[in-house]
Amino acid sequence: MTTSRKTPNAKSEGKMSAQDRRNMFFFGAGTLGRDMFYAFEANALIYYLSNILNLPREIFIATSLVFTILRVFDALNDPLMGLIVDNIDSKHGKFKPPMLVGALGAAACYLILFYDFGFRNFLFPLIFAIAYLGWDLFFGLNDIAYWSMLPSLSLDPKVREKMGACARIFANLGMFTIMIAWQPITSALGNTPQAWFTVALTVTALMLFFHLFPLLGVKEKPQLFQRQEEKTGLKDMWRILTGNDQLLWTTLAMSLFTVGYVTTTTVSIYYMQYVFGDQDLYPVLAAVVGVAQIGALLIFPAVSKGRTRRQMYQFSTILVVIAYLIMVFAETSLYVLLGAALLLFVGEAFIQLLMLMFLEDTVEYGQWKLGSRNESITLSVQPLINKIGGALSMGIVSLALVLSGIKQGAEAAQSIDAGGQMVIRLVFIGIPLVFIIAGYLVYHFKFKINEELYQKILQDLEDRGQIRREN
Repeated sequence: MTTSRKTPNAKSEGKMSAQDRRNMFFFGAGTLGRDMFYAFEANALIYYLSNILNLPREIFIATSLVFTILRVFDALNDPLMGLIVDNIDSKHGKFKPPMLVGALGAAACYLILFYDFGFRNFLFPLIFAIAYLGWDLFFGLNDIAYWSMLPSLSLDPKVREKMGACARIFANLGMFTIMIAWQPITSALGNTPQAWFTVALTVTALMLFFHLFPLLGVKEKPQLFQRQEEKTGLKDMWRILTGNDQLLWTTLAMSLFTVGYVTTTTVSIYYMQYVFGDQDLYPVLAAVVGVAQIGALLIFPAVSKGRTRRQMYQFSTILVVIAYLIMVFAETSLYVLLGAALLLFVGEAFIQLLMLMFLEDTVEYGQWKLGSRNESITLSVQPLINKIGGALSMGIVSLALVLSGIKQGAEAAQSIDAGGQMVIRLVFIGIPLVFIIAGYLVYHFKFKINEELYQKILQDLEDRGQIRREN
């Protein structure tokens, strides 16, 4: 008896059902509040520590060190969080219970991070360390559960691209709303620790509210996959992570990109204040960046039509390189700076979406190669990447604040000399460019899941009875 082999129908590829469209919207809407929540911590917490709390220099250095070490340490826990999610079997599904628990726990720890207890001695970094570790663990649990839900919603690469693009659009709306608004709002409220806590409380409430969309609105498709009766153990987790070579290379490429991307966005407020010379223009820069990223995600389907993902990644990296080179000459012209930022973040938005798709594809690759489907362990590398990338970039920025002369005493400097400005330029342009190019080279030489191989993987999995593709 022969098994008939299905050839993917080009006309039907990417066609979305009513449930797909509903899932796309409700899944995407969930990350609007999540990225507001995350962006305020990722982009503004270091400024809160350096320029608002007036911490003594040694306390700031100790806190920054805690910041960096804990992000790296906690990143190693993310696969364990993925293991927990992969073993969940409840009437509410696999992903929603840890999403809810993670959101509530992260909210509580987050508010402690932004609450001023009045300590200016070594009690401050101790309390900060406990709260930050708790926030990182809970948000990691939430993040893994959230993003590992996406591969369970469709096996069609084009449908995944649409869902991923929608989620990235909502994410960027949330992130850049905060990046544009936090500086003028905190300033309008008096730039006091109490004002910052008010903003943190508001962002936390919005994060919890927007979680209602995926928790109540998204319907998973467990019928697409063969149910795995056996639980995944620690030995299995190690085999899943190390045996999936494409996951490992994707993780390295994404980590290098993330270090570059986050370093630029984190240091941008200092660049505008101490190099460009006008901190009040930071929201304008953030607005242009937000428009660039959201616009890029909207035009991605049109730009990528007829092009492979490999070609799109190459094109996007060229845009990024050109943009950084233009920025070398941008410090005296707002229009040149904004034009370069527009080009830079269009390219980076394309890369972010592509990397999400590369990571999603390694779920089926791992199932094909290793015999078991483990979305959450596989997708646990995404928060791991964000944390390691964020930790390294935070370490780079913290060191730059000290070397440039911005952070010397309890209060931040009002201005810095030419040498200090060169340090900030290097961290804003030079170091990120090196990391982003390195990430592209890793992908170019090591990532092999192209469109043809992915279709072969799906067909083989279907022939084994491990998946069932929709008609």
